Amino acid sequence: MADLPATVGAALAAARGRIPASEARLFLREILGVTAARIAAYPEDALTPEQAERFADLLACRAAGEPVAYLLGVREFYGRDFQVSPAVLIPRPETELIVDLVRERVPAGAALAILDLGTGSGALAVTLALELPSATVTAVDFSSAALAVARANAEALGARVRFVESDWFAALAVGERFEVIVSNPPYVADGDPHLAEGDVRFEPASALASGPAGLDDIVRIVAAAPAFLTPGGWLLLEHGYDQAAAVRELLLAGGFAEVASARDLAGIERITLGRRP
Repeated sequence: MADLPATVGAALAAARGRIPASEARLFLREILGVTAARIAAYPEDALTPEQAERFADLLACRAAGEPVAYLLGVREFYGRDFQVSPAVLIPRPETELIVDLVRERVPAGAALAILDLGTGSGALAVTLALELPSATVTAVDFSSAALAVARANAEALGARVRFVESDWFAALAVGERFEVIVSNPPYVADGDPHLAEGDVRFEPASALASGPAGLDDIVRIVAAAPAFLTPGGWLLLEHGYDQAAAVRELLLAGGFAEVASARDLAGIERITLGRRP
């Protein structure tokens, strides 16, 4: 086709004003299998018709708002590449804070049990299994499609994780106990205008919205978690930028001790945690 870019430089020119230059370069690196330095130094490098068509497709989809992570099928989390699809939430850097907080509270080499609620891509469960190889990690999600993505990530990254299809704790055995429970649950309020903006438009609504205040799922988790925590076990929850105080109140009302909130790199109270007495 005559309108397809013939060179790297022509591809970058075609993207100008439609998507950020950094994303255009990322697409070219993926398509050509070359470094960023090569893209910058050799704009005259030719594209095959297949490469040019692939770039044009990615450009059109991204210009229409589709997330880069879905288009490339991968997103980095805690230094590792995770497969993603529209069946799962795209892992965010702020969620990495949960891993750091767990590592701070878990003795090195401790053979403990960890539960990840609403695992999605498996980013948290797989990362914790790899960072804490003596731990036994269980990951649950109600979506079979999400669990398929998570299983693929565990296999690709060499992590031992037990996956369970479950509505939060529902399918877990009575009497099963964990030293640590983590979750990045849905916490956006129904009708929040951000649900119709940016990448979020393309992510699964069930992984984002949770009632009029965005707290419905967190309320359920806090209420049920003590029955699945060992004495002294920790519950760590990600939540919205303005929900920390409300989540602390829920944990305190639920009998948790050592309740606190941790700030992400932007200074936002992003993770709230508490310990079963």
